[in-house]
Amino acid sequence: MTNTIDIDAIHKALANPVRRQILSWLKEPDAYFSDQLHPLTFGVCASLIDKQAGLSQSTVSGHLAILQKAGLVTVQRVGQWNFFKRNEAVIQQFIEHERKTL
Repeated sequence: MTNTIDIDAIHKALANPVRRQILSWLKEPDAYFSDQLHPLTFGVCASLIDKQAGLSQSTVSGHLAILQKAGLVTVQRVGQWNFFKRNEAVIQQFIEHERKTL
């Protein structure tokens, strides 16, 4: 395992139930965002995450920024839209780190 993940940032990101819920939705995008027009291989459009969360765009944007800063999600910009997906490599590194240290 490399030491490229920020354990403290990940713990901070996971401390919020909305951010944990977003990660859960992104784990199964077909189940929660099947009405997206672009292929889900791009990730999920931020506006659909806003809608699913039932929160304002600015609130969800803040949550996504924290998840991105922690490395738990990646973003791909397509035109004017941002698409988010889980960063499975970082999530697995984090899980392995917790398994070894706790």
